[in-house]
Parts: sequence; structure tokens; C-alpha cells
Amino acid sequence: MLAGLALVCTHALAASVAVRHSALAAPACVRAPSSSRAAVSLKLSKRMALAEKSVDAEKLYVPEEAVGLMKKLASAKFIETAEAHIRLNIDPKYNDQQIRTTVALPKGTGKEVRIAVLAEGQQAEAAKTAGADLVGWEDLVESISKGTLDFDVLIASPPAMPKIAKLGRVLGPKGLMPSPKAGTVSTDMGATVAEFKSGKFEFRCDKQGIVHVPFGKLSFPEADLLSNLKAVQETVDKNKPTGAKGRFWTSMYICSSMGPSLKIDIDALNKMTPVAA
Repeated sequence: MLAGLALVCTHALAASVAVRHSALAAPACVRAPSSSRAAVSLKLSKRMALAEKSVDAEKLYVPEEAVGLMKKLASAKFIETAEAHIRLNIDPKYNDQQIRTTVALPKGTGKEVRIAVLAEGQQAEAAKTAGADLVGWEDLVESISKGTLDFDVLIASPPAMPKIAKLGRVLGPKGLMPSPKAGTVSTDMGATVAEFKSGKFEFRCDKQGIVHVPFGKLSFPEADLLSNLKAVQETVDKNKPTGAKGRFWTSMYICSSMGPSLKIDIDALNKMTPVAA
């Protein structure tokens, strides 16, 4: 009986490992392979099915062609966001193979960003002048502790960090905890607020080593989207983890919020020069 139970457990463990392995192997923002696309297409809307027919799943698109096609295929009733999904050859369970950084999109995000600043004195005044939406000290700490989070970015001065420490349970799960690495702990509040207002934001890799980054709105001109996409590529390369070995980029796809994905020719993106303003 014990032998039978051990055999059952062994089969269950093998099945679990197989499922986990297949999940880790699947890249982000990828369309179904041609062999299974017929089955998947039954679940697609007519709009998406039509868009899928215009995309070659096996093709590597140069950035210019991909951005143009992405804009052409956008058919949602709202202005969609352009997204980049980059699979990197890293294992984020190791500290030296993680990415957490900020990117400043030269053409902005197309999104209105609400910024809260925890500072006092001259730093608070500089933040107000730069356009911060909320500026406070003890009053802002108390408001946040009660769960009021009506902002997208929280920037703090160094003297404010002891006060923020007790807000970790509120800010942490929302990804709003200020940190020097994210550029949200600052001694130059005016410049920092201006940067985040103009298109700077934080991103990080997920547990599978994939980076998901918005790079503008589809209402942007193609040249602006290409400039932003190039900035994303350069930022990822600049922040390559020390523990990353071999070929750093595994694959990259771009897509709109509601559109099909297009696989990008990474070498062509690397060679692309920043688009002139």
C-alpha cells in the first residue's frame, strides 16, 4: 500500500513540474501557434480575429513596420496604450538577476499622472511650483495611513523616510513605496516632480523575467512611439543585471491594449537611431 501511495505521489509531482515548466516557457504577449490558432480563434471577437489575420506570427518585424501596423490595426472605441513585453534571459529569484529601474520616455506616456509629495519647507514649495498634485507632511502621512491613495506616484524627501516606514503595509502592495532606486526619494524635489510629470515611471521584471512597459498612446505619431520604444530598449540594456549571462534579450513583442502582438527584430531595434524630435 505504501509503495502504491509513493507511486501516486511521484506521478502527481511529475505532472506539477511539467505544468510549471510549460508556464515558465510561454512568452508574454504571444499569439497561438498556427496549428492551434483555429481552436483559439473560436474564442476571439470578430474584431480581434480580423486583426490577427493581418499579422504574420512567424515574422520578425522591424520597429518601424511593427509600430505602423500596430496603429493601423487599432480598432477599440478608446485610445489604446502601446505596450512592450520583453522576455529577458534572467532568473529573478536571484538578487543579481533582477531589474527594477525607471525610464523617462522622451515623448511622454500620454497619461495624466497624479503626484503626491511628502516634504516640508523649501522642498515642499519646490514641489508645488513643479506641479505636484498633493504636498503634505504629517497630514499626508495620516491620510495615507487611513487608505487614501488618490495619487499614482509618491515622492519623498530623505527626512520623510522614517515617517513612511510605518506606511509599508499600505504603500507596498500598491507599488507606491518611495525608494532611491526608483528615483522617488529626492533632494531636488522640483526636478524630480517635473521628470515624473513629463513621462518618467518605474518598471520591473516579473517572476518569469519578463518586463512589461507601456510606451505611449496610439494617438501618438509613429515617430514619437519609436522614440519612446528606443528609450525603453536603451534603459533595459543600461540596467542589465550583473548576474545575467549569455544573450540578454530572448524575445520582444509589442501590441496595443486590445490588439494582436507583433514580434520585434531585436537586432534592428538595437541598430535603430533615436528618432529626431
